[in-house]
Amino acid sequence: MTVKLDSWLLEILACPNCGGDLRPADDADELACVGTCHYVYAVRDDIPVLLVDEARAPAP
Repeated sequence: MTVKLDSWLLEILACPNCGGDLRPADDADELACVGTCHYVYAVRDDIPVLLVDEARAPAP
């Protein structure tokens, strides 16, 4: 599965934790932060779930 979001939406979305850009993660319905925190956010039914409490933290 891949993220199906319009390119203009990806341009304006930002990580709610650190403010970094979000990019589609490989082979998953997720958006990954490319900023300082590297959190990964789920995309459900083509809607990004940008809640820090539900984000997956990067592996140490």
